[in-house]
Amino acid sequence: MANMRIKSQWFRSGASRTPQQTASAMAFIAWRVAQNMLKQMRTAHFDIEVGPPYFAFTREVLVFFTQVLDRMAFERMGPQARGEFITALVKRVAEILQDNEEGLLGATPAGAPSYYNQFIDLFNELADHYAEFGFDAAGPDFAFVRYLGHRIEALMPQKDQRWVVDQIMAAEVPVALEMLQRALVNVLATEARPARASHGVASGD
Repeated sequence: MANMRIKSQWFRSGASRTPQQTASAMAFIAWRVAQNMLKQMRTAHFDIEVGPPYFAFTREVLVFFTQVLDRMAFERMGPQARGEFITALVKRVAEILQDNEEGLLGATPAGAPSYYNQFIDLFNELADHYAEFGFDAAGPDFAFVRYLGHRIEALMPQKDQRWVVDQIMAAEVPVALEMLQRALVNVLATEARPARASHGVASGD
């Protein structure tokens, strides 16, 4: 995961972004980081099958990421901007998930919640749980990350359950959070940056 390249700088520097623009960029980046985490888990020989298990894992990780990004935003935005940011972030992540789930699995059956609503419902269900955990300059506390580990554990086949919490906590989350924090700093930056051919717009559009 450490070698993954993420574009998180804007072509046009020097102007502040709206919370919605920041959220759109970070939603796309969070999706990329979640997909890379899944890839790394498979490389470590954890069985996450393509199909519903793939998206169940991804939903859990993205709820965790949105909670972390909300805490990061608390340190960098005023209350109103933070509220607008997290609302737009959750909705944009839900849209990205829906697009990908429909592309792979097809639409949900008639009368069943859409993939979009499934993510929103999971976010709302877990928001109070994650709110109980601590977050400081070093990032989420032990219980915060362990909660994700146990959520993922419940999704895994029995043969993988013994090891998955340690894998999530010790190997996957620290690198993912470093990438998200660096990306958020870059997306929020307003100072002019030297142009580099390898950088582009980070956007969920």
